[in-house]
Amino acid sequence: MTSSEPDRPNIVLVHWHDLGTRLGTYGVPGVASPAVDRLAADGVRFDRAFCATPLCSPARSALMTGRYPHETGMFGLQHRGWEYHEGVETLPMHLRRLGYHSANFGMQHESAHTERLGYDEVVEARDPATGWQRADTVVDEATAWLRSPERRQEPFLAVVGFFEVHRPYPDDLYPPDDPAEVSVPPFLPDNPHTRADLAAFQGSIRVADRATGRLVDTLRDEGLLDNTWIVFTTDHGMAFPGGKSTLYDPGIRVALIMRPPDGSAYRREATDRLAAHVDVLPTLLDLAGGEPPTGIGGISHADWLRGGSAGPERTEVFAEKSYHDVYDPMRAVRTRDWKYVRNAEPGPLLVLPGDIEASPTRAGMGDAHLAARPDVELYDLTADPWERDNVAGRPDLADVERQLAARLEEWQRETGDPLLVGPIPPPVQE
Repeated sequence: MTSSEPDRPNIVLVHWHDLGTRLGTYGVPGVASPAVDRLAADGVRFDRAFCATPLCSPARSALMTGRYPHETGMFGLQHRGWEYHEGVETLPMHLRRLGYHSANFGMQHESAHTERLGYDEVVEARDPATGWQRADTVVDEATAWLRSPERRQEPFLAVVGFFEVHRPYPDDLYPPDDPAEVSVPPFLPDNPHTRADLAAFQGSIRVADRATGRLVDTLRDEGLLDNTWIVFTTDHGMAFPGGKSTLYDPGIRVALIMRPPDGSAYRREATDRLAAHVDVLPTLLDLAGGEPPTGIGGISHADWLRGGSAGPERTEVFAEKSYHDVYDPMRAVRTRDWKYVRNAEPGPLLVLPGDIEASPTRAGMGDAHLAARPDVELYDLTADPWERDNVAGRPDLADVERQLAARLEEWQRETGDPLLVGPIPPPVQE
């Protein structure tokens, strides 16, 4: 630990819902996200960060445990019956051993039994008008807690989760942007349906960003920024066809920003080093003066954040999907240059979750996504970053495909993935 590195820093982990990387700081034109953009400018922005799975509860479980969903029992959504296995340890549990007090505000969606999550305090912070854990209501509760004198007496973990930017996007809550001015990513059809949908989405982003700014302002006003790490992320990709619920990059690439304490000597830059949600827990434990637990899938980036030349560095990330609205099992490995996807069951090219099926974008996209999917997909991410051209089966790429297939199976065996031995049964309802 250097003299400029705080002893047992506070940690504030802010997570939005269904965002992906649709922010100004990630280069999306016309998106109003000044508060998050400032976090990125004052800290480290990971430009190649990925979740473990493109759906809510399992993605959050990986973020909070450093382990993959199939290791912890979180094969699907909590409200559909999935829960952590007994004995799974979460970030607040690990930090308690280091003397931290922990609180969760708003969204968690990992367990119907909040005592299993390991927090000292759980504040649901539901908006009385909608029942949603809306950003402004959540931040009201979190800021009141941060202003308490107790926050100066012991290090704390505050996990702050928003319902935003999940669908729906009602105009009265989220005034939409101008559809003519939005930027349509290449994986979506550019038509009035999509533009109106993106404009509404960006209205939700604007509201969530403003609340995030209020939270950071409170930390500043309370003199906490000189001893606090702020981590900003989201669970998975944006809720549009080809994003959320798929293993393509728009489904698994996520915003990940780590803002160090003021006055400290940590890195403050954008980086293209590969990072994964499973890396957040070991990195934070390392920064808090602890030891990352054994048997997890994540690596610590703390040495690199401290200014080390490299530290442990990833060569690949892994992603999985088992259950969303339906059973739809698939696994993937992604390197800097390649993506390999294995689809374990027949099905259409895209299985759209209910919120996307009901979206304006779906109304304007036709039915090409209902064609049969291949068993294996291989994408050259250098030549084809939007994963439009499946090159699996090409003789000249046989070695690449074989190596990635072997690495994916090796990971499944190392982590005890039950999909290797057959279909995964539905949850046992408690």
